[in-house]
Amino acid sequence: MQFSQASLPLLVCALSFGCASTDIEVSASEAPAEPAPPAPAVLGDPQLGNFSVSLSVADLARSRAFYEKLGFRAPEGPAMSDRGYVILQNGSATIGLFQGFFEGNILTFNPGWNQAAQSVDPFVDVRELQRMFDERDLELTGRADPDSTGPAFLTLTDPDGNAILIDQHR
Repeated sequence: MQFSQASLPLLVCALSFGCASTDIEVSASEAPAEPAPPAPAVLGDPQLGNFSVSLSVADLARSRAFYEKLGFRAPEGPAMSDRGYVILQNGSATIGLFQGFFEGNILTFNPGWNQAAQSVDPFVDVRELQRMFDERDLELTGRADPDSTGPAFLTLTDPDGNAILIDQHR
């Protein structure tokens, strides 16, 4: 979507949540279109579980302070910063800050967990997800032992080089 020079102040005002009205007029061709409804789930789509972004940080305390200023808070439970990581939430957004664990940032999914890290049933086991991905010709960079049970993970990389971790904790 492109905005003209004249519509930019309106956009900035709307995004700042601070303006009630404006004298800037936007023509119909410049007005943002209605958002598209979410795509319906297709029967057989893999259910990946809770989603978060895992960020590799250089200074855990500094990064935590930054994200707390943005309104993120650690959910109830034991503090993990003494282990080199912390999980923070803001509404439905979840991020993990990890110091010294991995390079780059990772899209993380947790089958069998909800946003509060509580078990949900039923859920699709990571080994079943692996089988589905194999059928869809997705190249996995790390695999779960198909004969194991319980906690396991698999990894893959999207076409743009973004790392994806599917990490089942139960």
